[in-house]
Amino acid sequence: MRLFTRCLELGLDMEELRDIEEDAGLGNGGLGRLAACFLDSMATLGLAAYGYGIRYEYGIFNQKIRNGCQVEEADDWLRYGNPWEKARPEYMLPIHFYGHVETTAAGHKWVDTQVVLAMPYDTPIPGYRNNTVNTMRLWSARAPNDFKLHNFNVGDYIEAVLDRNLAENITRVLYPNDNFFEGKELRLKQEYFLVAATLQDVVRRFKSSKIGSRDPVRTSFEMFPEKVAIQLNDTHPALAIPELMRILVDIEKLEWDKAWDITCRTCAYTNHTVLPEALERWPVFMFEQLLPRHLLIIYDINHRHLDRIAAKFPGDVDRLRRMSLIEESDPKRINMAHLCVVGSHTVNGVARIHSELVRKTVFKDFYEVDPEKFQNKTNGVTPRRWLLLCNPALSDIITEKIGDGFHSDLQQLQKLLPFVDNEIFIRQVAKVKQENKLNLASYLQKVTQQQINLDSIFDVQVKRIHEYKRQLLNCLHAITLYNRLKSAPSQDFFPRTIMIGGKAAPGYHMAKLIIRLITSVGHVINNDAAVNDKLKVIFLENYRVSLAEKVIPAADLSEQISTAGTEASGTGNMKFMMNGALTIGTMDGATVEMAEEAGQDNLFIFGLSVNEVEEMDRKGYNAKEYYERLPELKMAVDQIQNGFFSPAQPGLFQDLVHMLLNHDRFKVFADFEAYVQCQERVSKLYKNPREWTRMVIRNIAASGKFSSDRTIAQYASDIWGVEPSGVKIPPPNEPPFQE
Repeated sequence: MRLFTRCLELGLDMEELRDIEEDAGLGNGGLGRLAACFLDSMATLGLAAYGYGIRYEYGIFNQKIRNGCQVEEADDWLRYGNPWEKARPEYMLPIHFYGHVETTAAGHKWVDTQVVLAMPYDTPIPGYRNNTVNTMRLWSARAPNDFKLHNFNVGDYIEAVLDRNLAENITRVLYPNDNFFEGKELRLKQEYFLVAATLQDVVRRFKSSKIGSRDPVRTSFEMFPEKVAIQLNDTHPALAIPELMRILVDIEKLEWDKAWDITCRTCAYTNHTVLPEALERWPVFMFEQLLPRHLLIIYDINHRHLDRIAAKFPGDVDRLRRMSLIEESDPKRINMAHLCVVGSHTVNGVARIHSELVRKTVFKDFYEVDPEKFQNKTNGVTPRRWLLLCNPALSDIITEKIGDGFHSDLQQLQKLLPFVDNEIFIRQVAKVKQENKLNLASYLQKVTQQQINLDSIFDVQVKRIHEYKRQLLNCLHAITLYNRLKSAPSQDFFPRTIMIGGKAAPGYHMAKLIIRLITSVGHVINNDAAVNDKLKVIFLENYRVSLAEKVIPAADLSEQISTAGTEASGTGNMKFMMNGALTIGTMDGATVEMAEEAGQDNLFIFGLSVNEVEEMDRKGYNAKEYYERLPELKMAVDQIQNGFFSPAQPGLFQDLVHMLLNHDRFKVFADFEAYVQCQERVSKLYKNPREWTRMVIRNIAASGKFSSDRTIAQYASDIWGVEPSGVKIPPPNEPPFQE
């Protein structure tokens, strides 16, 4: 309130200020946003936790659509500074690269290294109404003052300064690839930089902590796993395992077996994907140059690991090959996911079906050896941002009915079920949705110059552009609707606005071609006066958190249409659900559990199951069979192939059509017929606003499970060995705790 009053005094508009603030350029799709939700929940649950990351100078690129194509522009999110962060130069740390390893009687020494400094920047993470504030610490690379100082002595000042810039490039830019591994040296440097700085910081705090120790500085690491829990968020921080071993063995002089026991009891690993192309496999030669000591440690870990497997399965050489941390390919590679599994006490997936696939496929051999390691922790999202902040009108009418307990206990949304038949509440929910649609339509009219029919179904698919997420299936449906309207203009057709948004990795040709197709289809449909009031296709440029906060509350239909068995969890599906959008989707990721919570009749489920996909893989998938059998599909594909949507470049989409017909791993055609039929059910129900809104209320009431508070509470009790605290710290203007 004081901030708001001060803004008024200065003649500033609070809403304009909020819009001016840049989205933090720290995440690369769902994984980064999930981490932000987890930080919010850890503070809200009173857990003493740090979030560590890299302070990228340039975040995930800004997406511009020019002539229908994605163009990437630098995301200079720090150009005006960041008022929420505080530099902490007193905790700056040295990070070592390159050099070589000397073996002495005292052990291994990593020498002649190149040093880069890690400067921490702290951002406060406040809990919800409990006066708890945790810290997100982000590391920025700095060159030391003596970096290649000899160059100054010979007068080559310019080269020395440029070399400083090379050192600081480590944190210059976020790699934009998601669900695709790109083995670049700079990326490996970033991963080690994060891990090395973080572990030095963690060890410093542990050694200086007085709790449970009478020593001025702790010298024993016996209690380290009881005081420290490190959660590896996918394989990107996998180097924490050999780095912690290096610290314990080389610096703290622990015996290998003791150090390994401490490391394994400290680290836990979350797997976020089953896509083979997303799993990190670093070339051994890169480690030899950049991290020679860590390569030796990984070799030692692998040697002991394979000895254990050989003892359990004597003579099974193929199993040793499959389970090795080192892949004997050309070039030899280090499998970082295997390193994470071997060096962690717990491995979890992020939705029940994903965790089952992790056990059955990706880590099948490891599960057979250590089944007790494997768990599930279904993802969640913070309701503070994804309901209270982005949809205050809906939050207000829910609070009016059931109180505000759901703000920090989302399961209380179940109390809405008695209001499913309450006519006043039904009208209130429908009115809020219409107001949110008006807000989004006004924004889109400004940026796209398209008039949006507010009475149409807002049909939304927003996520990274990737073949497995099947934006192509959505696009084929849009073409089919267009063809139906053109062939029978007088037919009973409920208006629909299809919105697709997301970024493609800059080097991902097929994903960028998918964007080009969506914009081309939209150009044809949106400029056809015969269908203009009934069908629109809008590409949402530069999809990001601040745009999501406008789109998600306004959506009627949430598209979650990945091939079953490919989406680990998804979190957008949860955000749409708690904001009153109904889901059309396959039984994939967390959508399976959403269907269980709400009842499958309250979602629009279609398509192949995981088992059916696996069976099709065994028998062989023949896309041409569907193409020949389904006239509407054939017509749509032929239009794409023949240049109907790209008359100036008739062959523009040949690669895309060739992929769909000949080597589509994600079986778009196999689910096309079921998807179109399911969409007809959507239109039929939407014609009955009362029944549609009743289903919306059931979905909102069933979304309580998908709070990140529940997810984090499970991580805390089942993996980290701590319990959430309900204690509310008194504010500074009140006396401290009293008995």
